Amino acid sequence: MARNTTARLQIAQVVPVTAAEGPGKRFAIWFQGCPLRCPGCCNPEMLPFSGGTSRSSEELLREVAGAIRAGIEGVTLLGGEPFAHAEAAAPFAKAVRELGLSVMIFSGFTLEELRANPSVAVGELLRQTDILVDGRYIRELPESGRRWIGSSNQRIHFLTDRHQADDARWNQPNTLEIRLNHGEVQINGFPAGQATGLWRRIPGGAPVGPESAQ
Repeated sequence: MARNTTARLQIAQVVPVTAAEGPGKRFAIWFQGCPLRCPGCCNPEMLPFSGGTSRSSEELLREVAGAIRAGIEGVTLLGGEPFAHAEAAAPFAKAVRELGLSVMIFSGFTLEELRANPSVAVGELLRQTDILVDGRYIRELPESGRRWIGSSNQRIHFLTDRHQADDARWNQPNTLEIRLNHGEVQINGFPAGQATGLWRRIPGGAPVGPESAQ
């Protein structure tokens, strides 16, 4: 698949520098739209394919390049469902890796489902992925031992040698980040058990929960 920086991505939210969406500092992008309907989804406002903002790949790549100065080591794609946007996401992920950064994706689909998908774009996006966290979010199975993971059924696949399974950063409590952005409270990450519900106690806070669970 040729690099296409003119493609447009339907984006729900961008956080240029975060430590709550994967190893190291990362540029996080949430897609608008998901075909799955996991009960208890933390991002119900990101399920419809309508809404969000249409952003050009070229524009986002400029922002990613700028974030390199802030020390990011990769880009994380969430949603929504990134693989439902593979036509635009695949060339974007390729361009990200050409910048020397890693690509991490949270997907509600399993690795087996993605490999069986006949879509060329899905296959290409998977080839451009360094770390994949897969599987439906199951609210009855909250994860307590692995950082950045929403429910215990979800798996971590290290698809390249950019990151290692024995990285100690994975074996820490989950984290929640709260920012005041132009007068609005912005929340991302997945809270440790004792922090659950914190965002609902913030005056004027966001109406929904943390934004990294699938």
